[in-house]
This record gives sequence, structure tokens and C-alpha cells, in this order.
Amino acid sequence: MTNKTIQKAIDIAGSQKKLANLCGVAQPTVWRWLHGGGIDARYVMKIVSATNGKIKAAEIRPDLAQLLSAHSPAA
Repeated sequence: MTNKTIQKAIDIAGSQKKLANLCGVAQPTVWRWLHGGGIDARYVMKIVSATNGKIKAAEIRPDLAQLLSAHSPAA
């Protein structure tokens, strides 16, 4: 299964290698993300930054967004 969000990030960055460099990881790590490997939370904002915000954190790890909103105090 291909992760469509990571594919979009690769397309924006220009290649798996370029995305890897921007995120501070090796290219095989990006390949794993693309093919269904888990994306560690510490890389989410790096991916967002690498895509100049074109991909949102919630697109990469929706579970984190749900977790944060579930624990946010009511306004």
C-alpha cells in the first residue's frame, strides 16, 4: 500500500532523496514511509516544513491531531 500523503511530499520535494535530506533521514526511511511504514512523530513537522506547509501535520499523522484535540481544554 502506498501512502498518498508521503507520495505528495515526495512530488513536492522532487524525489525521495531530496525529501530525506530535508527531513534529516536516509532515503530508505522515506521509502518505508511511502510503503506503509510508520512515521515517527518527530518527523511530522520536518515533512510539513519540507513541503513549505503544503502538507499539514494532520494529513501525515491524523492520530496525533485526534489525540491533541481530545486532550485540549475546552475554550
